[in-house]
Amino acid sequence: MAAPANSTTFSGDVWAELRLADVRDVPHIHRLIHQMAEFELLTDLFAATEELLTSTLFPSPAPPPFTSFTALILDLSPSAIVPDSATTIASRRLDLSASPLADPEAAALASPRGGGRVTAGFVICFPNYSTFLAKPGLYVEDIFVRAPWRRRGLGRMMLSAVAGRAAELGMGRVEWCVLDWNQNAINFYEEMGADVLPQWRICRLTGAALDKYKGNQETSADGKASE
Repeated sequence: MAAPANSTTFSGDVWAELRLADVRDVPHIHRLIHQMAEFELLTDLFAATEELLTSTLFPSPAPPPFTSFTALILDLSPSAIVPDSATTIASRRLDLSASPLADPEAAALASPRGGGRVTAGFVICFPNYSTFLAKPGLYVEDIFVRAPWRRRGLGRMMLSAVAGRAAELGMGRVEWCVLDWNQNAINFYEEMGADVLPQWRICRLTGAALDKYKGNQETSADGKASE
């Protein structure tokens, strides 16, 4: 099959790097979140803007990675990547000699790091806490790889890197959610060693249901706020 018009074809050795994102990555993060919403059939819930992502993911001063909201970017490069100890979380080499890959969004998602790099995915995680373990953990809000780059071990690389960092920090667990219809993802996570917990359901207050609680503090008979 011919490559789509305007696509970039990657072949031979390609290097993948999972790195800490910075504010320059916000337009790509925004675009990838929308793609994820399309894949999950949840675009009706998509309300993120680049401005909100900038202010919430990249405040000033920035907290240390993995102590607050942490965004990671997956970049692919046609030339070898020299890991940066300050920003590189994981890296690996892909051999595309037998199966060249056409990426129709390569130009639109050119990495701000330059050098022919293309942004192919992202992870957003943040710390939570387990009272049963009496330890902090990491919650993976999103992990996403663009369609052309799937089934090449990149999702495993990304999740393994997050789990590795949590273990190095002495955390007790890493958690995330998966849609019940996404059997491919469920199978993948189980192969990674994850337990998929059918007995737990997500409860969520958001939008108007959350807003109605603004300023809503019950008061006791003596006029003091109570919980």
